[in-house]
Amino acid sequence: MYDVIVIGGGPAGLSAAVQLRQRGRTVLVVSNPAPSNPLWRSERVDNYLGLPGLTGEQLLERFQKHAEDRGVVFQTGKALSAMELDGWMLTVGAEVVQARALVLAAGVARGAKYPGEQELLGRGVSYCATCDGMLYRNKSVVVVGRSADAPQEANYLAQIGCQVTYVSPQAPQGLREGIPWVKAHRLAVRGERSVEALEADGAALPCEGVFILRESVAPTDLIPGLETEEGFVKVNRRMETSVAGVFAAGDCTGRPLQIAKAVGEGLMAADSADAYLK
Repeated sequence: MYDVIVIGGGPAGLSAAVQLRQRGRTVLVVSNPAPSNPLWRSERVDNYLGLPGLTGEQLLERFQKHAEDRGVVFQTGKALSAMELDGWMLTVGAEVVQARALVLAAGVARGAKYPGEQELLGRGVSYCATCDGMLYRNKSVVVVGRSADAPQEANYLAQIGCQVTYVSPQAPQGLREGIPWVKAHRLAVRGERSVEALEADGAALPCEGVFILRESVAPTDLIPGLETEEGFVKVNRRMETSVAGVFAAGDCTGRPLQIAKAVGEGLMAADSADAYLK
C-alpha cells in the first residue's frame, strides 16, 4: 500500500508527488501517456517563471524526470473507480492499487455524458474492456472510441469472442481488420432495464453492451459524493475536497487553467495529504 496515489501526471500531479517524496511519503502517480496531456502539444510556454521559451513537451519531460529522480513510482493507465476501505482502493484498468490518501490532479474531464449513459451504467454501459469484457463474450457490443487506446481495447474484445462494432468521429488507427467502423458524432445509449442499442447519428446499433472509452473518468464518477462547483471539484484553501482523505489540485479545481497555479496547488495538496496521514 502506498501512502498517496496521485491521479494525473501533469504539473499539479507531479508537483504534489515531488513534495510528498520530500516529506518521505511513498507515492504512486497514475496517468495516461504524457503525449495525451494537452500541455504536451503546446509549441511554446512563456509564462512559467524561470523557464520561458520551452515547449510543453520539454516542460513535462523535466517535471517527470524530477519526480522520477525523487523516487516517485509511475503507472500508465486509466483510473476507473475508487472505493474507501481501510484507505482507498483504486481500480486502474484491470488492476487494483491501494493508498491511504488520494490526490486528484487529472485536469478537466472533457466531454459530457451521452443520453442514457448514467442511467444504464453497470447495466450494459462500461468504461473498461479488460475489466468487463468477459461478461459479453459471444454477445454484440459497441465500443465508443474517445481515447488513443480505444482501438486496442476493441481488438481485445474481438479477441475474446465479442461481436464488436466501433464508433468514433474519426477513422481509428490500429483497429483489427474485420471490426466494422461507424462514423458518428451524436450518440445516445438506449434501453429500458439494460442496454439494448447505441443510437449513432439517429441510426440504432443493436447491442447488449456499450464500452465508452474516454481519456479519463470524471472525478464525480470516480468518487461518488464528491462535491463540485460550476463543474469543477470544490476545494478549500488547503486543497481538501468534501471527502476525507481526498485532495485536489490543478485544472480540475477551476480557473485559471495555468501551469503556475497547478504547481502551487500541487504543493498545497501534498502538504495537506501529509498532515492528514499524520
